[in-house]
Amino acid sequence: MAPERITRADVEHVAHLARLALTEPEIEELTGQLGDILGYAAQVSALDLTEVPPTAHPLPLVNVFRPDEARPGVDRDEVLAQAPATENNRFRVPRILGEARG
Repeated sequence: MAPERITRADVEHVAHLARLALTEPEIEELTGQLGDILGYAAQVSALDLTEVPPTAHPLPLVNVFRPDEARPGVDRDEVLAQAPATENNRFRVPRILGEARG
């Protein structure tokens, strides 16, 4: 089954949904490009992948990070001493999102 061709109206609709202002040449170019992408997706969908195991990556990868082990951090009092303002043994930050100033 041949994939349905993407139309200029499809591109204009998607651009509208994405709030994109496209020029005439961009619409023409994207119509062809998106049509090609959908064609390639249709080719992949047509492949028989029943014997192919699902993978997240084409190469066998292992975790390259060090083990997550607890270790001593910086002293809380030392860090708070460098803060511009503190309150109740925590950083004090300005109020945000329309809250009343205090």
